[in-house]
Amino acid sequence: MALHESGEDYLEAILVLQEQKGIVHSVDVAQHLGYSKPSVSRAMSILRSSGHIVMEKDGRLCLTEEGLRVADRIYERHKLLTNWLIRLGVSPQTAAEDACKIEHDISEETFRCLKQHAREGK
Repeated sequence: MALHESGEDYLEAILVLQEQKGIVHSVDVAQHLGYSKPSVSRAMSILRSSGHIVMEKDGRLCLTEEGLRVADRIYERHKLLTNWLIRLGVSPQTAAEDACKIEHDISEETFRCLKQHAREGK
């Protein structure tokens, strides 16, 4: 099932929070993204139904294999694009905001080329 941009953002947020905190609950995602608890609850229901996350009995959110695959892809794009924009002279905050917009729409081919370009240090 294809995800909308917002679904990818939620999965990325869960991944980032897991790296920071270990255990993630819906309230953590709401605070991280600045969204209301009901909005996050609805999104988590959709992500559970689509097989991207599992909610444990204690309310802990866990990415499924597919959820982790999507989250990793988006987070890798976010980090690379943010760093690339900063190196171009964009302020860190603006770079992160713009990277979040670009990460969802950029083609695999363009991202692959940007990634290669970044590795070569050009």
